[in-house]
Formats: sequence, C-alpha cells, structure tokens
Amino acid sequence: MPESVSLTVGGRTMIIETGELAKQANGSALVRYGDQNVVLCAVTASQKPREGIDFFPLTCDFEEKMYAAGKIPGGYIKREGRPPEHAVLSSRQIDRPIRPLFPDGFRNDVQIVATVLSIDPQLDADVLGVCAAGAALALSDIPFEKTVAAVRVGRDERGEYVCNPTLPQYESGGMDIVIAGTSDGVMMVEGGGNEISEEDFLGAVEFAHGEIRKIVKAIEQLTRKAGKEKREYPVASVDSDLERWVHKTFAKDVAKAMRTVDKQKRETAFSALSVDEALARCGKKDDSVKALLENPATAKDFYNIVKTMEEDELRAMVVDEKVRPDGRKPDEVRPIWCKVHYVPRVHGSGIFTRGQTQVFTAATLGSTSDAQRLDGIVELEDKRYMHFYNFPPYSVGETRPMRGPGRREIGHGHLAERALVPVLPPKDEFPYTLRLMSEVLESNGSSSMASVCGSTLALMDAGVPIREHVAGVAMGLILKGSKYSILTDIQGLEDSLGEMDFKVAGTKKGITAIQMDIKVQGITIEIMRQAMEQARKSRHAIIDKLAEAIARPREQLSEYAPRMIIVKIDPAKIKDVIGPGGKVINKIIADTGVEKIDIEDDGSVFITSLDGASGDKAKQIVENLTRDVIVGETYRGTVTRIINIGAFVQILPGKEGLVHISQLAPARVEKVEDVVKLGDEIMVKVIEIDGQGRINLSRKALLGGVSGNGDYGTRAPRAPRDSGPPAGVAGAPPTRRRRRPHRRDEE
Repeated sequence: MPESVSLTVGGRTMIIETGELAKQANGSALVRYGDQNVVLCAVTASQKPREGIDFFPLTCDFEEKMYAAGKIPGGYIKREGRPPEHAVLSSRQIDRPIRPLFPDGFRNDVQIVATVLSIDPQLDADVLGVCAAGAALALSDIPFEKTVAAVRVGRDERGEYVCNPTLPQYESGGMDIVIAGTSDGVMMVEGGGNEISEEDFLGAVEFAHGEIRKIVKAIEQLTRKAGKEKREYPVASVDSDLERWVHKTFAKDVAKAMRTVDKQKRETAFSALSVDEALARCGKKDDSVKALLENPATAKDFYNIVKTMEEDELRAMVVDEKVRPDGRKPDEVRPIWCKVHYVPRVHGSGIFTRGQTQVFTAATLGSTSDAQRLDGIVELEDKRYMHFYNFPPYSVGETRPMRGPGRREIGHGHLAERALVPVLPPKDEFPYTLRLMSEVLESNGSSSMASVCGSTLALMDAGVPIREHVAGVAMGLILKGSKYSILTDIQGLEDSLGEMDFKVAGTKKGITAIQMDIKVQGITIEIMRQAMEQARKSRHAIIDKLAEAIARPREQLSEYAPRMIIVKIDPAKIKDVIGPGGKVINKIIADTGVEKIDIEDDGSVFITSLDGASGDKAKQIVENLTRDVIVGETYRGTVTRIINIGAFVQILPGKEGLVHISQLAPARVEKVEDVVKLGDEIMVKVIEIDGQGRINLSRKALLGGVSGNGDYGTRAPRAPRDSGPPAGVAGAPPTRRRRRPHRRDEE
C-alpha cells in the first residue's frame, strides 16, 4: 500500500505519495495537486562514481506528455520529440535549487525525471516538478542534505499575494515568480513582473517561504514513514600531504594571479599553475608528492586544490580588503559604452559593452502570422515577442563545435525576453511580431543582462515604441565565515568562485525580470534586500548610459521594415474577405502587391506591406468588401450589365444595384446605351433597398432631376382621375391598359 501525506497549499489540496509507482528507482514520489494535476518524479543514482571527472554529473528532465492535457501533438509526427522551451526551462528550475545540496565530492551519476501525467492547462506544473523531485530525493537512499520544495507567487486584483495562481491570475496580477528553498533559506528565484518594487518582490519571497516550509514539513513527515536509509557513497577527496605542499608552494602565485586586472592575463597566470610546473618545483624531499603528481588518477587533484586556493584568495580580497580582482569597489559597475544602428540592413540594432562583456542585438519586425505558435500542455498564448541568445566559443577565446542552443542559451534568452515584455506596446497599437537576436561577442560575466540592454537599444533603433529603457545587472555574493560582501556587476571569476548569481532587470520604475542561483545551502532575506538595493542603484546608472545612446524610440520605422495596417471588421464578414478557398484574399494580395493579410477571429485584419501605397489600397478594398450599403449615400460604381430596363452598377465589391432607365438622366431616355456603356464609372445614389435586399440606384438624383420609382422625369403630371365623366360613361376618356412591370432579373 502506498504511503501519503496531505496538506493545503494555495487553497488546493496537495497529496504526496510513494510506494506504488516506479519502485525500482532509488526513490520516487507522486504529487497530486487540485483536481487535475499529477506529477511523478523518479530519481536514480549509479552504483559507482564516474571516473576521471571533477564535477557532479546531475541530469534533470521535466517530461511534458501531451496526453496529460488530453491533446495529440500537432504536425506530421505524433510522438513527442525534442523538449519544448517550457520543458527545458522547467528542467532548469529543478536542477538549480537541488544541485548545491548534494555532498561535495559526490561523483555518482544522478538522474531526476519528473513526468507530468495529468494537468489543468490553466495551472503550470513546473513547481510541482520541484516538489516531486525534492520528495523523491528525500525518500531515496541517495545522499541529499536538505529537503527542497517550490511554489509560484502572483497577485490578485486587490494586490494580495496568491500561491500557485492560474495563468490568467498571474497575467492580470502583473507578477509571476517561482521561489524554491529549504526550511532554512531560499535556494532559487525565477520570474518577472510589471515593474514591481523591490519591497513587493521581497514580500513575495517571504510569503513563498512560508508555503515552502509547510511542504518541506509534509515531505519530512512522509520520509519518516516510508523513506529509505541513506547509503554510503564514496566521496572524492584530495591527499592531505599534497594539499599542504601545493598551498605552501603556490600561495604567492595564486595571490599574484588573482590581483591581475586583465582577464586574459589573469587566465594566463592561472594556466601557468600546472602539474608540469608543480613537478618542476618538487625538491629532493618531495618524492611522495612527486609520485602523486605523476599518477594520472591523482594529478587532477592538483587543480582542485588550486581552485580552492583561488576561492580562499578571492574571499580574503573582497571581504577583508574590499578589493576586487579588477580593482573595482564592491558596488562599482564596469565602464560602459553602447551604440545603435550599428549595421544598416536590419530593422534595428544595438551594441552594448560593459567591461569585457559585449553583446550585439538585432531586432526584426514581422507580421502577426510570424508569431511563434506554442503547442504544449500549458495553455500559453502565441508569442509575438521572442528573444534568442547565442554564445559562440570565440566570445571566451575558446574553440568548440557549433551546435544548437543548449539549456543555458535557452534560459538566458527567456530571461532577457521576460525583461522586455512589460514595456512593449499593446498589439492593437503596434501589431508587429518582434524577434530579437543577441550575439555575445565577448563574455566576462553577466552576458544575459548585457543582452537585455542590447535589446532595449535595438528596439528603440527599430522604432518600436517601448515605454521605458530596460537594463539588467548581475549581483554576486562572497562569503567568509559570518562575514560577506555583495558585489555589483560580477565578472566571470566572481561568478565561478562566488556563492551567488543574482540577476535583476527592470526600468527606473521597477523590476521586470529576476533570477537568482546560489551555491550554498540557502541565503537570508536580508542578504537579498541588500543585493537588490545595490542592483537598483546600478540599474538606474546603466539606464542613463543607454539614454545617452538613444533617448527615445525613433519616430519612423526602418525603411526595410514592413508596414502594418489594422482594419477592424464585423467577424460575420470575415468570409467575404477570405472568399471561397481564399480566392478573394489572394486576389487582393496579387492586385495590390502587399506581402500578406492576416485575419483573426475577432475581426482584426492585419495588412503587411513594404510600402504605404499598396497597404492603403488593400485597406480600401477590405473596407469596401465589408461596408454596408446605406440608403441616401453616394457611391462611384462601375456598369457591369445592361438590360432593357436599366443598368446594373457595382458600387462595392460584391454589391451591385439597378439604375432604372427612368433614373439614368433628368430627360427621358429611350435606350440605356444612349447614356451608359459597359465598364463606365458613374456616380450613383442609393434610393431604396427593398424587402428582398435589392438595391435601387439613381444617377438622375445627382444631376438635378427628381428621383422616384416610375417617374419619367420631364413628363407632365397626369390629370386627376375625377376630371370628366367616369370610366364607362359616354364622353369618358379611353381606359388605358396598365403595363405589367418588368422582372428585375430580365436580361
């Protein structure tokens, strides 16, 4: 029988079960949440550590199965393939809070697989994946030091915090933040908001941590009932004699290299601290050390020792001496320069350089049909704003194969994308699809935040009317015992050796995107508060630099950008614009030369053209196709047919009416062809729409004649019927036979 615990989180019941599914894994947990959400997580570890590596081989996967939402994948291939972006981001959210909690030196392969079995499409299951992973690890025999859980925080219409809101709730509330942590501290933050304040963000974190503690307590209760005893796993360690010798021999070299300001020179100095150099320094009394250095199995320990020395030296410099490797103060931003319109052909471009980090971003404008269509288990809207991030090897002076984007590139691109969305103009005001591409040209830390700044420059250069400048900065943390130092605008070394990477992006009004990862077992709210205050000040300074390059969006779009015209029509008349098999809409495109015409279900028509003239022409045709004919209005029309009793005139596309022969001219007309011919354009007035919807027109009414059905213009009025003797009496006028009216459809 399965064991389970139950609790209430965010107004819904959460049930955590174990012992019934995936029992051959080292640990497994099933999380049920609300009425429809079910996530299974299984964790496994290899029996032996992987040889010859100096890192922890952890793999996290978040599996989105379309059956969970009662859907079949779109396209030709009906089997799930490459994970969608949402699944990749969810996998990262599992990995980041869990990785720091494994023992140092643990080298066994660990795989965490969270599978969504059932989902409410209005409720994102990513945080349930973190909770299920935390429970599975706690229940397993794999060494894991603390229990992890996560929740999402949004706001309702009153501004109150909401735990695990639905998609509409965190869209309308202007806040979407995922917080993961243990009972002691916060491990990870990921999210964004509509220019939220620092205090609102910290309030959300404190609110979330209270819910996290409840989940952790429930998992620990279940672990006491059904958890496995932790196994003994070998942990990599270094020889103490070798460690002492390396510290004694290379302490001055490490200190000197750490204080080298230039990144490349510093890396060259650290590269010189090699095993070959160590062997060269071995004396006659160092035979045991020499044997360890000559053994490939233990020689790699030399580099682990040197890295530890680098960390210790950095802590001493930053915390005690208040000096950073490049000479900056803890709250100082590196020198910045930026340019816009760097290349001519793209719709908008910008270069942002901060120290030795440099990003080029290009903006491309497209039509509404260029939006990214999302086919997943969560009901996310199609994306009209996309940001992609590329990190080529030359940006860090390396060579490696160029392949598709990895999880890191996808995550950084999503973070920069989230930062700009709140300042974009609404679709009904600026109906373009926007694609931003950031190319990292140089990297020495905080390249994702540099891509946020580059995006602001490129969007403004393209003429996209964004409301505010958006900038981002990465904050770091260096711990030494109970003392610590918070660093602004961290470089690569401070990120690699430090304890925190805290990215904050936003405007001068507030935060739009945030991401925090740490390498320790949780940090306090007070440390986060100090980091955010330093980030706010530096963000404002960076925005001032961006404003120097371009103060506001350009008033005109690039000459190479498409022009977009919006026409709003009655949804019932969409079929009139499309026509059978798309015949009408394709003819409009062919006749006017526009690139495309997109129509949405609400009657919004988006016309994309490379020049204004063709777009205006297409707009007029669409408006004419959907206009209603109004009695009393005047139209210019074309004669399409001529019959004995008059001429048919097309006054709007698909709409024609009859000009009776009596309505062609003020004088009597004997023959229609005497006045008009096929193809003539004439001005006409609508004088009647009969009960069958037939349109009667008059040309005479616009030429000064009296219009009316059956009136022949110049003929004298008929004498009253009562003048003279009645019909049938002697002397009465002869009775005229009433003429039978012609049929409207007579040819």
